[in-house]
Amino acid sequence: MRKTESLVTLFTLIALAACGGGQDAGPPAGLEPPLAAAVPHEMEIHGDVRVDNYYWLNQRDNPEVIAYLEAENEYTEAMTAHTAALQETLAAEFKERIKQDDSSVPYREGSYFYYSRMEEGKDYPIYARKKGSVAAAEEILLDVNELAAGHDGYFRVGGAEIAEDENLLAYGVDDVGRRIYTIYFKNLATGETSDKTIEDVTSNIAWANDNKTLFYTRQDPTTLRYYQIWKHKLGTDADDDVLVYDEQDDTFNCGVGKTQSKRYVVISCSQTLANEFRYVDAATPDAEFKLFLERQRGHEYDIDHYGDHFYIRTNDSATNFRLMKTPVDRTAMSHWTEVIPTREDVLLSGFQIFKDHLVVTERSEGLINLRVIPWDGSEEHYIEFDEPAYVAFPRDNYEFDTAILRFHYESMTTPDSVFDYDMNTRERTLLKEDEVLGGFDKDNYVAKRLWATARDGERLPISLVHRKGLELDGSNSLLLGGYGSYGSSRSASFSPFRISLLDRGMVYAIAHIRGGQEMGRRWYDDGKLLNKKNTFTDFIDCGQYLVDEKYTSPDRLAAQGGSAGGLLIGAVVNMAPDLFRAAHAAVPFVDVVTTMLDDSIPLTTGEYDEWGDPKVKEYYDYIKSYSPYDNVEAKDYPALLVTTGLHDSQVQYFEPAKWVAKLRVTKTGDSALLLQTEMEAGHGGASARDKQYAETAFEYAFLLDQVGVSE
Repeated sequence: MRKTESLVTLFTLIALAACGGGQDAGPPAGLEPPLAAAVPHEMEIHGDVRVDNYYWLNQRDNPEVIAYLEAENEYTEAMTAHTAALQETLAAEFKERIKQDDSSVPYREGSYFYYSRMEEGKDYPIYARKKGSVAAAEEILLDVNELAAGHDGYFRVGGAEIAEDENLLAYGVDDVGRRIYTIYFKNLATGETSDKTIEDVTSNIAWANDNKTLFYTRQDPTTLRYYQIWKHKLGTDADDDVLVYDEQDDTFNCGVGKTQSKRYVVISCSQTLANEFRYVDAATPDAEFKLFLERQRGHEYDIDHYGDHFYIRTNDSATNFRLMKTPVDRTAMSHWTEVIPTREDVLLSGFQIFKDHLVVTERSEGLINLRVIPWDGSEEHYIEFDEPAYVAFPRDNYEFDTAILRFHYESMTTPDSVFDYDMNTRERTLLKEDEVLGGFDKDNYVAKRLWATARDGERLPISLVHRKGLELDGSNSLLLGGYGSYGSSRSASFSPFRISLLDRGMVYAIAHIRGGQEMGRRWYDDGKLLNKKNTFTDFIDCGQYLVDEKYTSPDRLAAQGGSAGGLLIGAVVNMAPDLFRAAHAAVPFVDVVTTMLDDSIPLTTGEYDEWGDPKVKEYYDYIKSYSPYDNVEAKDYPALLVTTGLHDSQVQYFEPAKWVAKLRVTKTGDSALLLQTEMEAGHGGASARDKQYAETAFEYAFLLDQVGVSE
């Protein structure tokens, strides 16, 4: 690429009508947004010459790129200065509402009860345990506040695993935000942390049962694809570690873990449309891993172990999956027998094995159901939930020989609640409901489950919450969220932050659009590859339904989505800009063509079956027809806030940066167009608690300001 001019024009003196401004007008006098220089970069594919004027922004180490991003941050700060008081108020509300010295419910694993807690005035959790009883003396495993001392930017602990002897802790530290970790080893008996570490790896680790062998996963240094499993012996140098598995297919990622029974260490290899597993007895980690079942395109499965059998969740002859089992020494499909058959209207999304019970997680009509099946053949049942929209999931069930199921439950009006459920007596015990301070009363809010109709006739579920007493006259502000990719379903969960919107009269809704799996596997298949546009039109149709039903109006409707949900926002504002007043696109995947053509950057090779491979003309043409960056036009857009992180390993910062740069010189009108780059974080944003409050307050203040909600 040739540089034909200075790559950055900061706060240009030439006012362009296309530049974004404040809520109702352009920038204040004398303030103009940064403009990235247009440096043509030509790419020809399938006979189509595609000119990308902002391709140069992918130069992460170029000082002029950094200067441009910092100038955008300065412009955003200036353009939102009038919301500073609202931001401070919101952040204060968050802090007041969220208990600052809270603890999780202890769960039992082995001889100990494990939990985490937060202390007032501190940004990071403290991980601790108590031996034998929750009344025993506390033993601090990790105080992340102490570990993070001196790291003013990003800091995160991930992948903490305790060995079978309960005296050795391995954990990973990422102090950049790019999900590249250093593994540390701590002797819990002495409190000493070894000076021997494993650097530049993932946080995916698993101990063998000999208390000295750790398996871990390396990522490709360029693409960050999880592609190798290594074996480390405690006390030795990482240079002496042994490569156990090397995934040669660049469309697959690999990882390592243990079965629920802890008898086997398992290597998993996964791709959008296929899986493959290898296993070894955890007591003999130096033995060769055995292949469970050879990968086959279109066959997705996962495994767990109980007694003399492996249990397999599989989509073989089962679109919505079924459950099979096979003897541990005969894993070929010819030996599989059926435990739970497939059903056309119910997705079997997961299972957990106990000594006397099998617990199955299912999705039906967009809702999660927990099904309890006794092994002795006695009557099975579902755990009953009363609210119209909710989320429930098993968690922290590490004891095998127990009749107690630990599960979490929450809804759009009920904070996260932890229950112990007796699978024999069907009695549930509430152990903790998150305390929401500041006068919160769940009875002041109403949650609903609505159904919109898509343009092709599909029924689209919508989860919605608002303050009681709302009048459906079209005057309400409303924030509509969505995702719709990878088969990942959005659940009707609770947010203590969201109360600040509801108490200001805003309605919050989730569009459960195709591309997720809320309505079964077909819901996913109908929202990917050459069906991807269903995701976008579903979201638009949900928004239009809420307008038609007088929940809101286009001048009061805002949209929000992150990552692939940011792609959703980018596509929607191109397709239906008049439906929305404002939108927030977080770490948005908006340059789909360029990214999917570049197999040297993270995620690309593993996602051809999600988006399609643009090297194939049919997919190139289809992707280009919706890719937000490629479909920017000279028209009025909603006010846009675009947020990203310089070290993002999932969606590279230059995608949103390029998108904003192109919008600046193309769009018409005077709606706000703001880019905010977190210079010390990645895909998940800030790690410190107070910084997370400030980030959310900034985003909420922008949206509230744009839809005309004031104090």
